[in-house]
Amino acid sequence: MDDRPHQRWILHADMDAFYASVEQRDNPELIGKPVIVGGNSNRGVVCAASYEARKYGIRSAMSIVEAKRRCSHGIYIEPNISKYVDVSSQILQIFERFSPTIETLALDEAFLDITGMERLYCDVADIARQLKMQIRNELHLIVSVGVAPNKFLAKLASALEKPDGLVIIHPGEEIERLASLSVKKIWGIGEATAKILKSMHIETIKELRQADPYILKRHFGKHAIDLYDLAWGRDERPVIIDKEAKSIGNEVTFQEDISGREELMAQLLALAERVGWRLRKAGAAGRTITLKVRFSSFRTITRAMTLPEPIMLDEILYEHSIHMMDKIGTKEAIRLLGITVSNFSQCGVQLNLFDEEMEKREKIATVMDSLKNRFGVNIVKRGRLFENK
Repeated sequence: MDDRPHQRWILHADMDAFYASVEQRDNPELIGKPVIVGGNSNRGVVCAASYEARKYGIRSAMSIVEAKRRCSHGIYIEPNISKYVDVSSQILQIFERFSPTIETLALDEAFLDITGMERLYCDVADIARQLKMQIRNELHLIVSVGVAPNKFLAKLASALEKPDGLVIIHPGEEIERLASLSVKKIWGIGEATAKILKSMHIETIKELRQADPYILKRHFGKHAIDLYDLAWGRDERPVIIDKEAKSIGNEVTFQEDISGREELMAQLLALAERVGWRLRKAGAAGRTITLKVRFSSFRTITRAMTLPEPIMLDEILYEHSIHMMDKIGTKEAIRLLGITVSNFSQCGVQLNLFDEEMEKREKIATVMDSLKNRFGVNIVKRGRLFENK
């Protein structure tokens, strides 16, 4: 047993091809076949791909059109988010058996601080094996696990032997383990950063360690220190419990590009209603509204405005979204619209308490919310939304 009193241990669990694996589990006829979750619409994107589909180069965020070009015989399935949320909740309940300190990153991914928990098992590897076994036996799903002294190394370890991986990086092993790996394995290094590093003749983590810190700082500013620390396997970030949402929003990709002001206004109102309802349900109010517009040419524009007071009402969201949309202009058809509210304040903040019109709007919102909560979000809509039907 590892009896070092203060050794920190972080476990990173990452479900393998989560959405696709859930679909294969629930329909055994899909096992062994290339399953792509993202639907059949040519306007969609891949949410998840089974490992059979990944052999064709299909990956998350790829357009469905490109996925079909690479794998025309694949099985394309519409995402069932509510089902995946339910399964994610079951996975979290298993995680809670191994640590009270859990930071969820997504439905299929989480960090667990298991420091000290190794005293209840043979060692940290036993914890990882037990966690994997319980998810397999109870949920019939596969998870890859990495365990290491910090978050960066644990996340990296979980990806080294996918699928169904289990990798432990013990203290003192990180230098050798990281040396030959591509700099792209470092958390936060994307294609653009990797390209700059390559121009500096830096392609492996070992080469990054050997780079002159001053030259790195010239290229990457304050982020150079983070890159350098990660290259040496240093990461002091804690596992954060119950990370609160920083924003609430919705976006929609249209089956056919929309044009014309009336249709645009109707779609923005529908979005504003959805976001407003989610804000009030979460007890949140925000000061910053962000509008996202993607045109038929795939040109994407975002505009944001910060208000003096936090809001949570549909009409206010709608009015400011229209104002931002007018500034953007609509010279071409629109493929996608999105509204997000962020910069949250305390729950229950009200705007213009002595404004009769605002009070009326709040009462209407309360009645509509009550109906939606009881009968579903689509049970009631404003008449304006039916004018374009």
